[in-house]
Amino acid sequence: MLVMGFEGSANKLGIGIVRDDGTILANVRHTYITPPGTGFLPRETAHHHQQYILDLVQNALEVAKIQPSELACLAYTKGPGMGAPLRSVAVVVRTLSLLWGKPMIAVNHCVGHIEMGRIVTGAQNPVVLYVSGGNTQVISYSMNRYRIFGETIDIAVGNCLDRFARILNLSNDPSPGYNIEQMAKKGKQYIELPYVVKGMDVSFSGILTAIETFATQKLASGECTPEDLCFSLQETVFSMLVETTERAMAHCNQTEVLIVGGVGCNERLQEMMQQMVSQRPNGKLFATDDRYCIDNGAMIAWAGLLQFKSGQTTKIEDTTCTQRFRTDQVPVTWRD
Repeated sequence: MLVMGFEGSANKLGIGIVRDDGTILANVRHTYITPPGTGFLPRETAHHHQQYILDLVQNALEVAKIQPSELACLAYTKGPGMGAPLRSVAVVVRTLSLLWGKPMIAVNHCVGHIEMGRIVTGAQNPVVLYVSGGNTQVISYSMNRYRIFGETIDIAVGNCLDRFARILNLSNDPSPGYNIEQMAKKGKQYIELPYVVKGMDVSFSGILTAIETFATQKLASGECTPEDLCFSLQETVFSMLVETTERAMAHCNQTEVLIVGGVGCNERLQEMMQQMVSQRPNGKLFATDDRYCIDNGAMIAWAGLLQFKSGQTTKIEDTTCTQRFRTDQVPVTWRD
């Protein structure tokens, strides 16, 4: 069984083709990159997706060496994400569904990340740390749902990093978070920042406000370098995430941690999490590289395949998109 997946919830447009044994036949992607110091707006991002999606579909078919007739269904991201980019992709998927005579599957973006991480790493029943530009959640599976044990109460950790990158006027190529990570490796001085953990939840907006102020004051006075601020920001926010993840492990009596989402590529986050996990009995850390951490079409294809095999399909009149679609809203019918 082959499934094609379409991901376009933010600035990355991805098309993936997977087989039901977990083999990824194609996973092509194109990123909308804006000038340094700027973010990406919904309208322009949607235009980017409209411009590149058909070429990517053709490219994916060529890489996988298959014909559309061999596909069992088409899976697309229903949400969460930015409205205009989501809709621009969904319109194309509906059209291809009608042209090719293939059923559609609406996929939750967050669940796509989780299932991609599980199949690629072999993690069985992990506590999941899902960290990206739009989401920050600590998740564990229970009773046919991915339950959220902790989350951000304001902005996502990736958004915090991206917005600070704009203050420093860092390049968005390949991503602002990646460039912050490289600068942080050269930091030598830790600048104390607010550390905001509220039970199982975290908050990043106050940290962002504080470091923006420091960037204005301390850089001008020569008290620290941009590298020091990047280092300090990473150390603070990642420590918060490690703390809440460890608490979820203890509460759920689990030994595995899986990091997914774009920020999950960060080597320092993986290193800090590994230090925590190694101190717990039988602890294991699972993480992936940028092929699968960053938004991609293969993760939507794989999650859609699991849903399709469990008996789910989405009527074309129900193939809508939504900017708000929580991880725990999805019935996980493919797991015991």
